[in-house]
Amino acid sequence: MKWVRGVRCRIGALQAERLQWKAEHERFKAAQRAAGKRGATPHVDHPGPPPTGFALLPWLLMGMGSFSNLLQGRTPNPLIGGLGLMAFNSLYIYVTFRSFDREKRQAASTRVALLLMGLVTTGLALGYGGNWLMFFPLLGLAVGAALRGPWLGRTGLLLTVYAACVSAVRGGWGDAANIGYATFLSSMVTAAILGLSEAVRELRAAREELARRAVEKERMRFSRDLHDLLGHTLSVIVVKSEAARRLAPRDMDAALGQIADIESVGRQALTEIREAVTGYREGSLATELTRARSALSAASVEPVVRQSGTPLAPQTEALLGWVVREAVTNVVRHSDASRCEITVDGAAERVRLTVTDNGTGRAAGRPREGIGGTGLKGLTERLAAAGGSLTAGPSPRGGFTVIAELPVDASELAEAGLTAPSAG
Repeated sequence: MKWVRGVRCRIGALQAERLQWKAEHERFKAAQRAAGKRGATPHVDHPGPPPTGFALLPWLLMGMGSFSNLLQGRTPNPLIGGLGLMAFNSLYIYVTFRSFDREKRQAASTRVALLLMGLVTTGLALGYGGNWLMFFPLLGLAVGAALRGPWLGRTGLLLTVYAACVSAVRGGWGDAANIGYATFLSSMVTAAILGLSEAVRELRAAREELARRAVEKERMRFSRDLHDLLGHTLSVIVVKSEAARRLAPRDMDAALGQIADIESVGRQALTEIREAVTGYREGSLATELTRARSALSAASVEPVVRQSGTPLAPQTEALLGWVVREAVTNVVRHSDASRCEITVDGAAERVRLTVTDNGTGRAAGRPREGIGGTGLKGLTERLAAAGGSLTAGPSPRGGFTVIAELPVDASELAEAGLTAPSAG
């Protein structure tokens, strides 16, 4: 039957939640033991009790007085009393277990169950009085568990007044004060404790998600920087090695000069890789332009560099330096060009970088999926994040052109991911 399958599914879900809690608890104890050996404080929070309705079941013992009256035969119409007791306990368990799931807690079926609990409690209290009035505090506890937000205060006050009035009718004003106070206290305290524990769980989940995103962002930054660094550096080394091989038979001094450049480029690459790993690398446009001249000259490409406008912010220079590095690498690798022009025009609000060659007009190969900083695709994402743009394609008069535009205001580049923060 459907209800049997529902019960089995619920039991399976509760067992899964308990197993997850036990795993988190074991992780906390392991962190405590490791921290104790180091004499430090563990960085793992205690998971606390599992968020299930089992935590609210012991409060059903408040109804033991009514159950005792049934067993001792002091309750008239014991069959009706027993059925009422069973109905209240069943509804209480149903509501409290649904209260730990936001969607189920806000469902109409939960509200209907609370209303039925109120009717059953009223009938038992008016019919028997005495110990049966203690079902009102239990009803308040279920209301505090199921209702959150602005309606809780109004409902709690209304239930308190209602419980006091029913108790006054059945047992006098002394019972009315006690039952009303107990009902108000159970509803408000239960709501406060469960709301606070739920907020703590949500904050912990949000913190874990932020930590996961930070790790993912740092991994993407590292893969992007490493690709861009090694792609350019290895291209320069290959070009200079070929130049040294061609020059060696006829001009040994020039070949040795190329080999010295290879050594210099390799040492610089090691430094840049170390800086990229630690997150401190900031590119310089002037440095990249100098390296571009050297790489293009070694590849027998005539470099023409023009720069005008006001000085740029360090963040802007860093991002334009990446564009120069990638564009020149593509010229050396793919263009078969004999001339490459690099122009930097700085205006009042935006700066434009243009890299044009007179080669075959072929772009770089398609980037591999999954690497955020690969080639022109990664540069396009970087510039878009900084409020700029990048366009690349064949020129109308032949060759290939890369145009990058960025805002001059450095505040717009804060989230562009130019450099990562310090690891400390």
